[in-house]
Amino acid sequence: MKDLAAELEKRRQQGLYRSRRIHEGPQAPVMSIDGRTVLSFCSNDYLGLANHPEVVRAFQSAANEYGVGAGAAHLVNGHSRVHHELEDALAEFTGRERALLFSTGYMANLGVASSLHGRGDAVLEDRLNHASLIDAGLLSGARLQRYIHADVTSLESKLGIDTGRECLVMTDGVFSMDGDIAPLPELAALASKHEAWFMVDDAHGIGVLGERGRGSLEHFGLTQADVPILMGTLGKGLGTAGAFVAGSEDLVEYLIQSARTYIYTTAMPAAIAAATLASLRLVDSEGWRREKLQTLITRFRTGIEQLGLELMPSSTPIQPLVVGDAGQAVAMSEALLKCDILVTAIRPPTVPQGTARLRFTFSAEHTEDQVDQLLYGLSQLQS
Repeated sequence: MKDLAAELEKRRQQGLYRSRRIHEGPQAPVMSIDGRTVLSFCSNDYLGLANHPEVVRAFQSAANEYGVGAGAAHLVNGHSRVHHELEDALAEFTGRERALLFSTGYMANLGVASSLHGRGDAVLEDRLNHASLIDAGLLSGARLQRYIHADVTSLESKLGIDTGRECLVMTDGVFSMDGDIAPLPELAALASKHEAWFMVDDAHGIGVLGERGRGSLEHFGLTQADVPILMGTLGKGLGTAGAFVAGSEDLVEYLIQSARTYIYTTAMPAAIAAATLASLRLVDSEGWRREKLQTLITRFRTGIEQLGLELMPSSTPIQPLVVGDAGQAVAMSEALLKCDILVTAIRPPTVPQGTARLRFTFSAEHTEDQVDQLLYGLSQLQS
């Protein structure tokens, strides 16, 4: 039997032990966490919609109408009118024939991979894909291969080996720990050339990238024909919870009939669906949020350069500063916390060994003064 206490102590010694923090109140730049007021730069609420009054009111109104729980799976009697309206709205938002709601992005990725592929097939993934994509490939039963990060040549060499197999290429649109964007046009062309399914997990792009906030596919001008399977989450840029898969009529209907993570789980609360409909309207009507994000990102990157530090290349709200050693990353995070600034240290196995980092994330709710406060805190670490 595994000695759990010894394993936990080993993690502590390696600087890999993780602790939960308890916060009170809504997501916001300034939060009460573990009983102290801090300036937070580690939320994925990129557009600041998680506590937007219109989103909150939509949630409250729908809870009054539908109650709190959905009560059953979508295929039993848990699929409400507002769920259906959200699916239609997400299809229109992404420019696709249909969309299908899932309770989480993890479940969406598992559902797609296990429905479309199995033993004897192949799943090809970027080496830095999110854990949910990697697990989806593993649990599908297909042969999982990982290509060099954002390397089209590496993918092509593996697609060439898998001639004759049913293939699924899966990639993040925006990589959650590095903040860079996948070379989607090249990947899409390659998948089409080899007659492979192509799926993009755009959890960190939806709402944020593109002129209208449609995500990394809009950023590159790609359509459903280029990327047949799109997964997006609702709990980041859109500020609510859950996920969706969007694509052709046949794809969505097939997932309804075969995706175990859709069939065998209770539907998300209808109030969440209503709140997300309000978020989609705000993404359309308040484009200034995306513009402000870019202003804040530019200010931060300029300030970092003036401090003599170097961030990873990223034009997204995810701005990583690689430290290397996990213990040093934790020490820097704790030093910032003493300045009342919350930035999480990201360590293995979330990132590869030797690449522990501080991962700064920005929201449209941050101010320029708050960015300057963060820069001042970082400057104090150098003294």
